[in-house]
Amino acid sequence: MENIKLLLVEDDTEYRITIKEFLQMIGNYSVFEAKDGLEGYEVFKSLDNLDIIVVDVLMPKVSGLEMVDLIRKDNKNIPIVVASGLISPESVNEGYKHDIDSYIKKPYTADELHGVIQALFKRMNKFNQIVAEEKKIVSLGSYVLDTEKRSLTRGQKTAFLSKRESQILYMLYRSKGKLVHRSDILKEFWGSEDDFFQSRSLDVFINRLRNYLKDDKSIKISTVRSDGLILEF
Repeated sequence: MENIKLLLVEDDTEYRITIKEFLQMIGNYSVFEAKDGLEGYEVFKSLDNLDIIVVDVLMPKVSGLEMVDLIRKDNKNIPIVVASGLISPESVNEGYKHDIDSYIKKPYTADELHGVIQALFKRMNKFNQIVAEEKKIVSLGSYVLDTEKRSLTRGQKTAFLSKRESQILYMLYRSKGKLVHRSDILKEFWGSEDDFFQSRSLDVFINRLRNYLKDDKSIKISTVRSDGLILEF
């Protein structure tokens, strides 16, 4: 990517400016700023072709996660990184429930953020290439998964999946009937094999996928101890 257009939403003015300036020193970044979630959403709507959003959680007027919800109504695809000093499993899982793509713990440096962004783009590009080269519409029992639209249809009923839900389900589909190790899923989509918080987040996504598929009893996502998962249908 030649130039990364990044929206940085952070209520600490000095910290925000420092991160912006150092990102620009690293190179390849055009950084747009907002001081709270409301302003962040307004800046998002005013810009075309943003590449990524980095947003703090605890902010006045509109929180970071509330801003994410507003953005996801308009754009399901733009990568969003949440930055927070909250490190409990519950707070991290809450972020992924709002369909974020990655998480970085505050305080972070511009170099750390740059690393998270580069790893995120690399994972996304790799998976998108796999999907592009393979079938875009696949059958899972009585369901049809459209990986382009990220829709899961059974009869007249259609559910629209988040990006991460669709990716995990497609990864399980590609290895139908075979064990997919948890470490491989975590490495593919979160960039880490053994992060406790991200492992808990994976559990959240698997539970949601099971709920989506519950109307077809022939489909099962089985957990094999702590080793991994098997999609059977």
